[in-house]
Amino acid sequence: MVDLSAQYQKIKPAIDEAIAEVIHTTAFINGPAVGHFAQELASYLGAEHVIPCANGTDALQIALMALGLQPGDEVITPSFTYIATTEVIALLGLTPVFVEVDPQTFCIDPSAIEAAISSRTKAIVPVHLYGQAANMNAIMELAEKHQLFVIEDNAQAIGSDYHLSNGRVQKTGTIGHIGCTSFFPSKNLGCYGDGGALYTQDADLAKKIKMIANHGQEKKYVHDVVGCNSRLDTIQAAVLRIKLRQLDNYIDARRDVAEAYDAAFAQLPGVEIPFRAADSKHVFHQYTLKLKGHNRDALQAHLQEAGIPSMIYYPIPAHRQKMFAHFDVQGLELPLTEALCKEVISLPIHTEMDEQQLNYIIEHFISFFK
Repeated sequence: MVDLSAQYQKIKPAIDEAIAEVIHTTAFINGPAVGHFAQELASYLGAEHVIPCANGTDALQIALMALGLQPGDEVITPSFTYIATTEVIALLGLTPVFVEVDPQTFCIDPSAIEAAISSRTKAIVPVHLYGQAANMNAIMELAEKHQLFVIEDNAQAIGSDYHLSNGRVQKTGTIGHIGCTSFFPSKNLGCYGDGGALYTQDADLAKKIKMIANHGQEKKYVHDVVGCNSRLDTIQAAVLRIKLRQLDNYIDARRDVAEAYDAAFAQLPGVEIPFRAADSKHVFHQYTLKLKGHNRDALQAHLQEAGIPSMIYYPIPAHRQKMFAHFDVQGLELPLTEALCKEVISLPIHTEMDEQQLNYIIEHFISFFK
């Protein structure tokens, strides 16, 4: 699905030098590269504060902790997402409220959010799924109206531009109260291990996030809040500094692949190409098609026979996972979400895909429908 080896070869001298410098200085924890990366990412995103952490799941958990939510408080989130988005809600004793997604973007539906708001609702966690922004204009209006926090799960859409209703353009993740991302190796901006970050425009929130990520301390051995140990190690920060400089090029390469797929598949009966919302820039972390009236398992087998990988993101919605059974979700009906789990399929899309590879995938994908 991605070719990290070929990507590495193109930036090998810079990566090797950056890693060697960390090893030479032996500043493996909180070395200079961590602070430099935080500053450079903040500048790229237009965020006042960036706090690196150990991984994207930690980022989501720390964000919820920083908002001071109490057990039983409700957090509205889509069910059509990776489990990390939702499991941290339950982990902290909060109540996940699963809602439906938009039929075009597959991101959380603002009208479903509004219908789910109760006196116990405290936060919304929209997911910018597959590289496309949720409807942040509508979401922020709802949040302001009902005095709710917004935590953007930006793990799949870092680098995406979003057009606000006031005419401003902001990067996804910087619009809500806190943005969270993952630097898992396959992400558009990925490191060579685990990594994550939180970003916010609020200085007080930033201070609390930093404390929580560092054992609840601002001053060594003085612990003011319950925290955790979540930090980006220096080698990963050094790698990310190099790759951040390439991020816009990586996004352009992915969009080129997506445009080629679009042109090839747009007229296939029963195949729906990804929708592109006018208010955001799709950065195509995944290229995900929706099938109607076709056997998805047979299609995957057909592709696999030709040596072409494919993935299903995601086969089981969160509200159908056993871990959430005690939240009384058995009777919850989210028909669009459950249909998508049976209909979506993602094809390889990455920064190093050449014309020969692309044509091979297109040819074999189309041949299934003949």
